Amino acid sequence: VQLVESGGGSVQAGGSLRLSCAASGYTRRSISMGWFRQAPGKEREGIAIIYTGTDDTLYADSVRGRFTISQYIAENTLYLQMNSLKPEDTAVYYCAADEATWKARDNWLKPHEYTYWDQGTQVTVS
Repeated sequence: VQLVESGGGSVQAGGSLRLSCAASGYTRRSISMGWFRQAPGKEREGIAIIYTGTDDTLYADSVRGRFTISQYIAENTLYLQMNSLKPEDTAVYYCAADEATWKARDNWLKPHEYTYWDQGTQVTVS
């Protein structure tokens, strides 16, 4: 599975950004894909996950209500719409995917559950 991310950049607090992640090379009907982020000096954290076959989603408390994960199936593209951005959202954002057919929901946001990662993109909120 290959992941190519785009978007990111700098924005003022309260603003919006959208990240995109184009996926290719997977064969299963439903895989888990999601967005993670890592701020300087902090561990990588999962913030939004979607199962591509069911559209089932899960958000971290820190972003719920502000961020929206979605997919455009025809182009195998994942999106993260980020609204009401805060300085504490500043981090490198990663797109990740895994082809396991099932994960315990408690594990959906855990980075070690994901096999494929993109290079990451910086999001800075000032």
